[in-house]
Amino acid sequence: MEAKKLYFMDCHLAGKMYHEADEVWDLLKVGTELSLERDLENRYDPDAVAVVYYDRDNNQQNPPRYVVGYIPRDENTDLAHFLEMGWGEIFECRINRIIPEAHPEQQVHLTIKIKRKEN
Repeated sequence: MEAKKLYFMDCHLAGKMYHEADEVWDLLKVGTELSLERDLENRYDPDAVAVVYYDRDNNQQNPPRYVVGYIPRDENTDLAHFLEMGWGEIFECRINRIIPEAHPEQQVHLTIKIKRKEN
């Protein structure tokens, strides 16, 4: 049986306290899917990859968008290059651990997998 997803990387959510994670904190759970978006205008990191939560529970055509943080600077280069080349849909990013009592930079941990291309 072929795997439907292939492990790519694990990391923590960087910059949580500087972005909109607190606005949707109660909606973020283990298993929540997040989007990865290249941030070409980020003045702090030339390879910035934003981690975005879309509130799809409202069944709106354009759900509210919340930047909850970023992929850490020392782990984002390859991912940034894939996203720049248009391969964003192959990745699935999900929360794998939440530790509310930890330092804000270590509260949310992510797993990123590569999805099998459907024929």
